[in-house]
This record gives sequence, C-alpha cells and structure tokens, in this order.
Amino acid sequence: MPVIEIERQMLPMLGSPNQGARFYNPDLPQTEPFVPGHRTCAGCGPSIQYRMTSKASGDNTILVGPTGCMYVANSSYLCTPYNVPWAHTQIGSAGSFTAGVAAAYEAMIRKGKWKGAFPNIICEAGDGSASDIGLGSISGALYRDHDCLIICYDNEQYANTGIQASSRTPYGGMTTFSPPGPMVPEAKKLFPKELARMMAAGHPHCYVATATVGYPIDLMNKVRKGLNHKGAAFLMIYTPCQKGFVYETPRSIDLGRLVVECGLYPIWEWNNEKREYDYSFRPQVMRPVSEYLKLQGRFGHLHADHIATLQRFANQQWQMMGVELPEALVKATDAKNLTAMASAEAAAAVAQTV
Repeated sequence: MPVIEIERQMLPMLGSPNQGARFYNPDLPQTEPFVPGHRTCAGCGPSIQYRMTSKASGDNTILVGPTGCMYVANSSYLCTPYNVPWAHTQIGSAGSFTAGVAAAYEAMIRKGKWKGAFPNIICEAGDGSASDIGLGSISGALYRDHDCLIICYDNEQYANTGIQASSRTPYGGMTTFSPPGPMVPEAKKLFPKELARMMAAGHPHCYVATATVGYPIDLMNKVRKGLNHKGAAFLMIYTPCQKGFVYETPRSIDLGRLVVECGLYPIWEWNNEKREYDYSFRPQVMRPVSEYLKLQGRFGHLHADHIATLQRFANQQWQMMGVELPEALVKATDAKNLTAMASAEAAAAVAQTV
C-alpha cells in the first residue's frame, strides 16, 4: 500500500498595527467553534480564551479537555458548547491522550483511512493539570514531538474544586488552602512555578510562548504559530477567574493587561531555532504591582512589606527581559513608600488601561 503524505494546515497571521490596541479587526475569522450557552461564570477568563483559541484554529480542529473547570462547566447534561470534536480525558493524562490523538490521525492519513488535511489538535489543560497533576504526561508529549498544541489556561488555582492553591498561585494569593492568618499573614508564601520556562528549557525543539486574554491578537497569532509549527508546541495563557480572584465581572480583560503592565506575567516566545527567548513584546505602559493587586479581593489582606516583595519580584522579571526600570518602580520595593492594601486610599479606585 502506498504511503500518503500528511497535508498540514498553515494558518495566516492576523495583522495588527498595534499589538496592545483594542479595536475591531476585520481579519478575524467568522467561524465560532466555541458557541454561547455554556455554564461558566460571568467574566470567565478561560472561556474567553477558549473562544479566541478556537476561532484562531478554525473548524478543522479537535479539542481535548482534561478534567478542570472548563470540562465541568462545559459538558453538563450531555451538552457542550463545541462545534468541533471534543473529548474529555483525566486530569493527569492530558499529554498522553493528546499524543495518542495526533499519532492516530497521522497513521490513518498515511494508510488512506482519513481524507484531507491533518486536523489542528489542541489540548486545553488548566494549571492544576498542566503544572501539577499532568506535568509528566505533557512533558512526554512535548519531548516526543507529537504534532499538537498543548495550552495551559492559567487561572492560578484549582478553580473547579473550590479555589485551592496550585503551583501557579502567586505569592500572597489567598485560597482555601492558603488563607492569611497570624502565623502566615501573606497567605501563600511561595512564588509561582515557572511552568512555561520549564517547558522551553526541557523541550527546546518545541514552540513555547506565553500570552494573556488582555491581548487577543497576540494570543490568536501565537495559537496559529504553535499550530503551524511541525511538532509539539506549548502555550501558557493568563486567564483570570472572577470567583477565585474576586474582582468586578467586567474586569477580566483589564486584569489580562494589567498583569503584563506591572511585570508579573512576562509575555515572550521561545525561538526553538536560535534557542533563545524573544522579549520583543512590550506593554504600552509600566505600572506598580499595587495597581493590579488592588482590583482583586484575593490580595486584600496584604501588608506593605508583602506588596514590596511582589514589586521586587516584578522588577526582576523586567530586568530579565532587559527593560530599564523607572524610578517609581524602584521606590515601590521599599515598604516605607507603600500602604497596606486594606487601608490604601486608592483600593476602591479602578485602574484605567489603554
């Protein structure tokens, strides 16, 4: 039997004269693989990400959903919001299941049992699956270079089971497993696991990048770059959770921009050919971390020294990217220049983003 060559899809990049601007882009695809009617919370960051991702990938897509909030909220009562094939797998087997789907389609195409182009295969794993329970299986899929895109929709907690701390929960984040108290006033003592950098360092042949829902065109282009890359790709996307972060429902996109503007969530791409990071993405403004923290109830307990600790961490992220720090951000690392979050005069104000 003759071997049939595998035809892969090549998705064009979406044009944007300003990577940080908010405006209608007529080049966005009309297709809607992820439709309304699901049961996620109002302002749900992961569902916003799901829609952007599936629009970028198109109709010839297969979605894999490990156990998590986007599995539970989107597949109740035998009803899902997906217009494309979707499959659920266990929280620890995200990578192995996705690798099996990719390998199966390659085999069927070569044997003439599947006609047409190789489908875009995307695994959507929460940080609990991608960073903790399913880390090993995802690493295996990336290392073996299966042709798929694995996404970590990062809401920085186990949101599905009651807002418990994960390895991606930030320092100072209050969860049911990391409540503030007299002995540990800052709540979570540890800084988040550098998951995306782990994936780039451990699987340097892969396409690896970070993104947030605050920059839709950048996010969708990185989805397409990951899918166009022949082999495995990994994308970590910041997706705020209204229930766990405790913020005003319409602020999901604002938080997706503020987290970048304050330096807590660097946006970058791993160049697998040059084996180096691309830090060319720059937000239009740089802000102190307090501008981001004060919009979220999960940080309302922080003292001035905790905020200063987070500012030092953010400044280190800027310096890692080669960005010169303004004097205001340097001064913000001194607790004497800060006010406890609970008594800050500006705590009720709403930060205005570009």
